[in-house]
Parts: sequence; structure tokens; C-alpha cells
Amino acid sequence: MPRHLFPLGLALALAVASCGTATQTARPVAAGEWLEFDGSWNGLGRRHTIALGDGRVGSIVNLKGSMLLAGAGRPGVGFQSEVIGLVDSATGFQGRSVWTDENGDQVFSELQGEGTATANRIKGTILSGTGRFSGVTGSYEFSWQSVIEADEGAIQGRAVDLKGRVRLDPAVGGSPR
Repeated sequence: MPRHLFPLGLALALAVASCGTATQTARPVAAGEWLEFDGSWNGLGRRHTIALGDGRVGSIVNLKGSMLLAGAGRPGVGFQSEVIGLVDSATGFQGRSVWTDENGDQVFSELQGEGTATANRIKGTILSGTGRFSGVTGSYEFSWQSVIEADEGAIQGRAVDLKGRVRLDPAVGGSPR
């Protein structure tokens, strides 16, 4: 290579090298440290609704879907998620959720939120877990966006702006990696 083209070639080589796949290196996690994450969740399931008079309705929902988490503090990459809940159009939503990873380890949480026709912000409290999630605690929140609601009770939707944080307790077996 001619000497005057060497800096251009070096710059091009560095630019190409910097376009490689990004990796997140696992850093050591101190006991009791909060780990923050964000992600996406898509759910599909059924809703059974009853009228409660004066335009008020109550519903039981059962949703299953895939949850993908991002961020250096995520407790895992992907989970199968299942939610059961009771929705009252006047008072909001109460539910329970379980996330299961590829190894069968689980995270359990309770959900509470507005869940009304005018507001749908849902907050989750992580209660416990199994396997590498033993001793996990934390919280997360999202807004629910319905995609499909069929007359037969079939529903599909997604979590919007899913964010949370967890704390794993290595003393009882928890490990973020």
C-alpha cells in the first residue's frame, strides 16, 4: 500500500472493526445491588366478561406470551410469561404473573394497576423465584396496549414502556447470570 494511503486504510479497518457485533460483558454484581432492565412483552389469551350495571364490566383474563429483556442488569434475556387477572372497569386490575426462562427457573410477581378504560398503567411487584432467581425481589411497570379484542373473548396485546429493576440474593442461591 502506498504510504499516503496508509492512514486511510487504517481508518477504514478501524471503522469496519467497530461495526462488529456488540456484546454486553457481565460485570461482577455486588450482593443486594439493584439491576435495571427494560423490555417488551407480547401476550395472547382469553377474556371472559360480565356486566356489572351502569356500563361497568368485570373481566377475568388469562394471557401467555414472550417477554424479552434488555439492559446490562436484566435478570435473563427471554421468558415465557403467563398472567391471570381480574379487571374491573371502574376500579382497575389485580393479577399474578409467572416468568419462566429456558432452564425452567421462574420469577413470580403480583400485578396491580389502573386497568380502566381511561388509564392502563400496570405495576408489578416481584415476590420470589426458583433456581437462579431464588431470593429475587424487585418491581416493574408498563402500559397495556390491546391489539386485538374479538367478540368471542380472544385478546392479544403488548406491554409498552416496560421497565423494572431486580435484586438477587446470592445467599439463597440467586445469580443474575
